[in-house]
Amino acid sequence: MAENDKQTEEKIFESATEVFVEKGMDGARMQDIANHAGINKALLHYYYRTKDHLFNAVFEKIAKKMFAKFAPVFDANLTLEDKIRFFYKEHITFLQNNPRLPAFLLNEINRNPARIRKLIQNIDIENLWRMLEEQHKDELNKYNITRESIPQLMSSIAALSVFPFAARGILEGILEKLGISFDDYMEERKEFAADFVIRAIKK
Repeated sequence: MAENDKQTEEKIFESATEVFVEKGMDGARMQDIANHAGINKALLHYYYRTKDHLFNAVFEKIAKKMFAKFAPVFDANLTLEDKIRFFYKEHITFLQNNPRLPAFLLNEINRNPARIRKLIQNIDIENLWRMLEEQHKDELNKYNITRESIPQLMSSIAALSVFPFAARGILEGILEKLGISFDDYMEERKEFAADFVIRAIKK
């Protein structure tokens, strides 16, 4: 691909990401994306023939970027508690830098659940469990964490960081009455959420 073509495609992709995250799949128009990228609509269609094709590319890249961010969670040198603390530090920081992503992802997952199922099919869930079991067999036994209970635990862990961003409008109103800023609340939550989960699994 020529350098100019590559730069144009990257500009389109960045603009599409901005517009889709702001307006969602249904609210975004190809003309909006073309205007944001500073190109004409015909050129946009040359690179991406349909809105569905462009949206799928954006959605999958966002999801893969988010999953890749947490690859160090499977570092054998970290204890289970270290991994929980690492997850909250990195996940909440990622969401602070991309505050509109939770609502966007949740909306699109509900709108088209087949898309997230397709992404998950590329993840070897059994291998991830085997890796955790090999690295933390004693800890998993000690805390009675089983293969069957992992979905409950993982969804609970994720909810503690995702929910405040998904419900930010309501939460900010409550925090304001308490004299607490949302940013300060989320900084504290990095440690609070980790401590909460660690205490829970130790019971």
